[in-house]
Amino acid sequence: MKTLFTRFPENPILTPQSISASSADLKIECLLNPGAFRYNGRTGLLLRVAERPVQREGMISFPIYDMQTGIKVIEIATNDPELNLDDPRVICYKGEDFLTTISYLLPVFSEDRIHFETDPAYGPLLGQDKYSAYGIEDCRVSQINDLYILTYTSVSPQGVAVGMKTTHDWITFEESGLIFPPHNKDCAVFEEKINDRYFAFHRPSSPEIGGNYMWLAQSPDLKHWGNHQCIARTREGHFDSARLGAGAAPIRTDKGWLAIYHGATEKNRYCLGAMLLDLNDPSILLARSEEPLMEPQEAYEMKGFFGEVIFNNGHLVNGDELTIYYGAADEVICGAKASIREILSTLDT
Repeated sequence: MKTLFTRFPENPILTPQSISASSADLKIECLLNPGAFRYNGRTGLLLRVAERPVQREGMISFPIYDMQTGIKVIEIATNDPELNLDDPRVICYKGEDFLTTISYLLPVFSEDRIHFETDPAYGPLLGQDKYSAYGIEDCRVSQINDLYILTYTSVSPQGVAVGMKTTHDWITFEESGLIFPPHNKDCAVFEEKINDRYFAFHRPSSPEIGGNYMWLAQSPDLKHWGNHQCIARTREGHFDSARLGAGAAPIRTDKGWLAIYHGATEKNRYCLGAMLLDLNDPSILLARSEEPLMEPQEAYEMKGFFGEVIFNNGHLVNGDELTIYYGAADEVICGAKASIREILSTLDT
């Protein structure tokens, strides 16, 4: 299928060089997978910023969060026989996994939806407890009235879980802690109630029986989640054969809830697809992309920290126009636009 998305000619719109590191001892390796929102007349992105210490020859070093001392750096000789560096994202040492970088969330703002910069009034959001010792990642931002709901991946030696914060002003936040325990991620809250209930996508993982599937949960109050239902599984031979997960909050259309999602193969090639869910009961899957709506093809999507990746968890809707902001090759931030009507036309209902 020919891509339905028109990429911004300015892509990539943000690179690691666009942002200053949090300290002189650290270097920004990647900008990844931003949530998107509107606030006070501006477009905002909530970037995932991944940092690591400046590396010394013959050594590998990485940061973790310690509740007593804050950020601390661990350094290991690269010739240590108990060190495994096969994956550029993960360090395995003495049987324990660490991340090569630590991530936090940083808001940036734009007047024209293309050129973004930081605002000193709005600071970074950091992991602050034992469940975020390796950082917080890939935040989705949902808005209900004037309440912004932030759902993000919280990473620690205890596993990968879903945390939540809410805010009205992007300065003060109410912490909800973990709303889904490990192993879980890719959580996006619907932007309106359905039959007086809140709904959210999430992605638990089962490495032995089951797999990396998309699920749906309900809540009366955004705090207590239940009635979990699996709505979409991986498909052999498709672009989502190994795992799939939600993008941003689904979009209400006259045909149903339109959900843009990511799918990956066993070779970790990430593309975008779409699903259509029933308006009154979003556990009912009406249609799903047979082929990707958008797949890696540009140089900035094919090569980077982790190549052949398009990962979207932030979008904005303006009538029929859908603007997505996505992470490319796990390194830079890009944008693209598509017609919602054209996306719906690809879904056979």
